[in-house]
Amino acid sequence: LGYIIPIVDYILKSGSGKGIKAIIVYPMNALANSQEGELKKFLSFSNSLNGNSITFSRYTGQEREETRKKILDNPPDILLTNYVMLELILTRPFEKTLINASNGIKFIVLDELHTYRGRQGADVSMLVRRAKKAFKASNVQCIGTSATLAGSESREEQLKEISSVASLIFGEEVHPENVIGESLKRSTPKLSFTDSSIIKLLKKRIEDSSLKPPKTYQEFISDPLSSW
Repeated sequence: LGYIIPIVDYILKSGSGKGIKAIIVYPMNALANSQEGELKKFLSFSNSLNGNSITFSRYTGQEREETRKKILDNPPDILLTNYVMLELILTRPFEKTLINASNGIKFIVLDELHTYRGRQGADVSMLVRRAKKAFKASNVQCIGTSATLAGSESREEQLKEISSVASLIFGEEVHPENVIGESLKRSTPKLSFTDSSIIKLLKKRIEDSSLKPPKTYQEFISDPLSSW
């Protein structure tokens, strides 16, 4: 959602069917398959509900020849692929239509950024540079995502290290303030379950069969069982 929502927003504002606006690159086909399923779940429903026509296609080694031909004949707004296939797209003459359709592309996304290290990381970083040149991507937004990129204990140092890695891979300066992280905020009250009164309250909640499950969010977070 972190990158799909901005991509969809851009396509809705600029108009669908004007070439490939985003290429999302995965290290494994399983991730591309999973993402395609999510897009089908949300975008297909939205398209039918609001009359939108945002198109997306998976283009990997799994697709049949006729499926690839349909994509070549009518490139989508969003292309899901892997770095091996992106390499092939840049080198195989019969896929030139995808390069032409990607001229002026707005988004290049690398999912699971932490997988690109060592020689593979160098290969992918050079691939990104070649892709930007081939796509004439003068105003492209490069996005990298990872759930496990971390180094130093301090948040400030982590941001510096992550921005350094992203800058190397994308060939563009990524500032630490442009690294978006997350933090957890507790929703339920913090109860002390060593406190005898709290234990008594929890015990009553479990044993009293007349107490019905909470129906509202406020009731749910106030339930001692939720805190436990």
